[in-house]
Amino acid sequence: MGLLADSLSRVKPSATIAVTNKAAELKRAGRDVIGLGAGEPDFDTPENIKEAAIAAIRSGKTKYTAVDGIPELKDAIVEKFRRENELDYKTSQISVGTGGKQILYNALVATLNPGDEVIVPAPYWVSYPDMVLLGGGEPVAVETTGETGYKMTAAALEAAITPRTKWLVLNSPSNPSGAAYTRSELAEIGAVLAKHPHVWVMTDDMYEHLVYDDFEFTTIAQVCPELYDRTLTVNGVSKAYAMTGWRIGYAGGPEQLIKAMAKIQSQSTSNPCSISQWAAVEALTGPQGFIAENNIVFKQRRDLVVSMLNQASGIQCPNPEGAFYVFPSCAGTIGRTAPSGKTLATDEDFVTELLEQEGVAVVQGSAFGTGPNFRISYATATEALETACERIQRFCGSLK
Repeated sequence: MGLLADSLSRVKPSATIAVTNKAAELKRAGRDVIGLGAGEPDFDTPENIKEAAIAAIRSGKTKYTAVDGIPELKDAIVEKFRRENELDYKTSQISVGTGGKQILYNALVATLNPGDEVIVPAPYWVSYPDMVLLGGGEPVAVETTGETGYKMTAAALEAAITPRTKWLVLNSPSNPSGAAYTRSELAEIGAVLAKHPHVWVMTDDMYEHLVYDDFEFTTIAQVCPELYDRTLTVNGVSKAYAMTGWRIGYAGGPEQLIKAMAKIQSQSTSNPCSISQWAAVEALTGPQGFIAENNIVFKQRRDLVVSMLNQASGIQCPNPEGAFYVFPSCAGTIGRTAPSGKTLATDEDFVTELLEQEGVAVVQGSAFGTGPNFRISYATATEALETACERIQRFCGSLK
């Protein structure tokens, strides 16, 4: 009898973390490496948020809190949903966890029975399918293409739904593609879900505030109020507030589900860090002006990266609506031979050779369920991005 659970053999380690670690290793060995793997803003957490955390430490807010969030933070989240998303929740409908990841995980573990299916449009954030597997369910990937802007169509959703479907996971703007669904696209998806009352919706809105070119963000329970009772609206402070390391995610949803998630949290981690919770109160209730300022920089970086990648031989890069990722196709490089003598058969070969030859770390698209592609996070210094794109152009130009 082995030590490890059978369920673990179905789960892969995170590819994005693996790339970040490999880049760090090469850097330590003295290589000049530009890491474009990690999905976190290079901006520092705003001062007012840091000060709120320091004040919380000084005033002794260092004890256990309610399992799924302090009342003050739940109040701030209720107000945020009302102000920004036209959604009315009571505090009893709010869950706060250690990052968005824990919220998603709790919801899946609380609801999945063996054989339950979870629809995940591909390309998807690497953790969705593995969380579903850990929860005992079956992930069902729905393919999308660059032609549809990597967005799932209503017809593709309809075709994927079976009597065993429990959830649809919808991430807009998306990690890894940056694709974001318009109000009318969400209405079309909502019309399909209206016909299938057994399917719940988990909407991951973590990149809500990172949208460009006058794109108007909406979330599905706002666009389709008839889905409110079976939607978990997930969000967090990580990306827009540059608070990835503080680990605060939250959600609004039906009371029965929120209670079940609290039960799981009470027997796993208990409360999220008390200091981080007070920092998040300030993030949600304090000045918001810096978000728009940061977005100006992100948009410039996006435009730079899209333009430079589309000048690289064999690369096609769509222009995404949001987040801080691009998801170019490298199909035009497959079958070519790198200077090392290796013929590129997959996107994994592409990213490996790119890292070895030019010291640029990106993540292969197949890790996100769609290939041959790769993901670049442009949440890094503009100068480094420009150099990285020049290296990618050079690498592509060197392929025979």
